[in-house]
Amino acid sequence: MTRVRRSKRWRLLHRVCAILCLSAIQSRAATYYVIVAGLGGEADYEQRFTAAAKDLDKIFRTSEPTGQIYTLVQQQATSSRLKNTLSTIARSARPQDAFVLVLIGHGSFDGSVYKFNLLGPDVDAEEIAEMCNRIASQRQLIVDTSSASGGAIPALRYPGRAIVTATKSGTEKNATVFARYWVEALQDPSADTDKSDSISALEAFTYATKKTATFYESQKRLATEHAVFTDVIGGDPVREAGTGQGYLMSSFTLVRFGDLQQIANNPAKRELLQKKEDLEQKIDTLKYQKAAMDPADYKRQLTAMLLDLAQVQQELDK
Repeated sequence: MTRVRRSKRWRLLHRVCAILCLSAIQSRAATYYVIVAGLGGEADYEQRFTAAAKDLDKIFRTSEPTGQIYTLVQQQATSSRLKNTLSTIARSARPQDAFVLVLIGHGSFDGSVYKFNLLGPDVDAEEIAEMCNRIASQRQLIVDTSSASGGAIPALRYPGRAIVTATKSGTEKNATVFARYWVEALQDPSADTDKSDSISALEAFTYATKKTATFYESQKRLATEHAVFTDVIGGDPVREAGTGQGYLMSSFTLVRFGDLQQIANNPAKRELLQKKEDLEQKIDTLKYQKAAMDPADYKRQLTAMLLDLAQVQQELDK
């Protein structure tokens, strides 16, 4: 009887530990990814868009094993399926979670309305914005690699959201190559310019824009696309960080590799990594607020956060 009681006790203890571990995992911040390969119109474009979407799917699953990833290609890439997917995320995402939407394909702009081309009815920028605005995640990234994508920026702007478009305006309507180099950026360690074993949205943008420019130069063609980004509510989109732009982009980690990926996959250190990234996000938010703050208060808060960040980094390095 004693052995039976002990066995039952151990099974109960294991169940309790499993529940506690599951609760801890569920309480950590998650990242939701939605990747959409739009209507190609031609076999070459169809294949190119689908391949890029599948490559991103693989990249994110490898880098972020706990990420929630939705990839819509070919017959799945419809307006209704996209809306259902974003509605599903809106029901489960929390403020501390991150959200990434990547659109790969063709776009159109009639002078006032941008549309992303899908199988069946297209979806316009206002509809995309409305769906994404319902998602509680306070850190969002929308990467629109389509032609005329710059025309979507005014509608997509929202607090806490960074926007990357392959074109600077809706009038750049030729097919783009930006998506090819955005995907390449997330696979090339040389894109990690700060040697942090991770690639941020800003690093991927910088890499992809340089590669895009080189493509047109090598083809001896006039560039018909000029990628831009914005991660603030006001002001014009930009091609490089500065004048208040780039804080969110630089702190938005897209992929991890090397030692950092091992840490992310290590349950014992994952919480420390989450704390580190939370502190980095708070520091970025504080920098945004600097102009409206008392200088002494700003310095005090920044110093305290930097000290906390150094301590967490020291623990991670052990």
